[in-house]
Amino acid sequence: MAGTTVKTEAVVLRSIRYGEADRILHLYSNSRGRIGAIAKGARKPRSRFGGRLEPFFRLDLVLHEGRGDLMTVTSATTVDGYPRLRSSGAALTAGARACDAVLRLLDAAEPNPPAYNLLCRYLSLLDDPNEERAAKLETALSFRLKLALVAGFAPELASCARCGEADHLAGFSGAAGGVVCGSCEAGSFPLGEEAHRFMVEGFAKPLSEAPEAEAPALRQVERAITETLEHHAQVQLRAAA
Repeated sequence: MAGTTVKTEAVVLRSIRYGEADRILHLYSNSRGRIGAIAKGARKPRSRFGGRLEPFFRLDLVLHEGRGDLMTVTSATTVDGYPRLRSSGAALTAGARACDAVLRLLDAAEPNPPAYNLLCRYLSLLDDPNEERAAKLETALSFRLKLALVAGFAPELASCARCGEADHLAGFSGAAGGVVCGSCEAGSFPLGEEAHRFMVEGFAKPLSEAPEAEAPALRQVERAITETLEHHAQVQLRAAA
């Protein structure tokens, strides 16, 4: 069978039953970006893939690239299955929404190592029993801020996104792509000091040190991220919590 053999590491974002025994996989790869693949016979009782073609699994893959849109999985070895993540409802939900965000925002078949490393880091935190805050909304929003950054859609936070004014920042405009001053606030929503601080620190701090904020500020942060991506990436994410 003509085609190319591709070896790559990837995380399973979504796994869909197909036909009588196959699976369609949405993968995010460290060297190829988004990949669609089919694993033939994966649901047979004695499949060589076992249960490792499920969401969140980090795998070393050998794929056959033919003429179709889907590659064919010929080999899959587990790098990390994140087993503890699967035993926590909160971590499971957070991991699923992170994978869904990557699936929606990063659809290009080109490498984005910072995005891949960010996803793996978040799954590792969710899998770590010592990281009690990993499944909380603060960490989920910090992940989304960083994901927007590595995808090229980070909002402007230092000065007015419309006129460049650095003072009297009064709100946030998804259409403008960031904070706006009092003179440019038409169509914006209020962004409080606590929410603004959270966003600045969310970009700067590691995921394991995600900043804290009260619920009203977190709602503002989520709205800011959501509206930025809707306007500039034409992507609508599911609610973070």
